Amino acid sequence: MTARTPARTRTPATGVDTRLPWWALALPVAAFVALFLLIVDPGQAHAAAGAGDPAVGRFLETLHRTLSR
Repeated sequence: MTARTPARTRTPATGVDTRLPWWALALPVAAFVALFLLIVDPGQAHAAAGAGDPAVGRFLETLHRTLSR
């Protein structure tokens, strides 16, 4: 004789807040706007003089030449 297994029903959880906090949307939007402004007007982005490793500068220059072909 087989026993009946009760059918599982999914009941929605109560008291769960599914809304996003304000910064979950604001931070990605701010990052996108900042990067978009750098793409639109790259003349405003100035590198610090004498800062960084020379190898990084050579790498970025090579990357720029490769992408601009």
